[in-house]
Amino acid sequence: MVTTIAPAIRTFTRRIAARSSRDAVLNGAAELARAAAQEVAERPEDVGEHLGTFFEDERVVSHRFNATMRGYRGWHWTVTVTRVPRGRAATISEVELLPGDEAILAPAWLPWSERLRPGDVGPGDVLPFRADDPRLEPGYTPTGDAEVDEVAIDELALARTRVLSPEGRAEAAERWYRGTRGPTTAGAVAAAAECMSCAFLIPLSGSMGQLFGVCANEWSPDDGKVVSLDHGCGAHSETDVEEHPTDWPAPAPLIDEHEIEPVSRVEPGSRVEPSSRVEPVETTPAEDEPSA
Repeated sequence: MVTTIAPAIRTFTRRIAARSSRDAVLNGAAELARAAAQEVAERPEDVGEHLGTFFEDERVVSHRFNATMRGYRGWHWTVTVTRVPRGRAATISEVELLPGDEAILAPAWLPWSERLRPGDVGPGDVLPFRADDPRLEPGYTPTGDAEVDEVAIDELALARTRVLSPEGRAEAAERWYRGTRGPTTAGAVAAAAECMSCAFLIPLSGSMGQLFGVCANEWSPDDGKVVSLDHGCGAHSETDVEEHPTDWPAPAPLIDEHEIEPVSRVEPGSRVEPSSRVEPVETTPAEDEPSA
């Protein structure tokens, strides 16, 4: 068995060696391949050192060069050259820029409808229709009874094709409760009272009303928004600001002793000592005034 396989291996090895010797023309076409890569590249210096050759097929060899552009670490230029049978000249087959094992690649492509995130939809944008949206379920289906359908459609407003499913309501409730108008925000923690006791809260109907309502206070930062019942803010209808002394105390009086003559105060009914009497000041009449 060994004697049968050994000749086959030697024959295959000789064929590979023969091909390599015959492809000496292609193996030596490195400069031709470099010139072709530089012609495709934006700048000649974007083609780096020669990384070696790769045998693709009979009379087909690929030369690889390092890519030196910014952002293309691990990429290489691959230039495939070939020749006709018994030909002595190599010709360019194709030039490609291919990633290597350490190349930085873009993430896997996703359709734009799957890349959308909350807040990405702007004015004029339209979302694609999803027939199998798990957040929705079929709405009211006419029964054929005119009286029953009239009550359901006209009075109860159940004429929508699809409505929120239990899964859709649960997702919305969790998103709202964990959002910026739930009980864990900084404003809600610092609030003195919760929204459930505020007169400006409009409760929602149905099962969502057990957790949420709509704020109707124009002075609140949550006006017109859905808030949880245990949310809170500083615009609660039943809270007030605590009174505290002024932050600007009255300064001490400033006395100018050069303009004011201090005198002792005499209490009513007390005896005045002679030394404390105020002597009258004699005045002389002016020369132009007649004497009395």
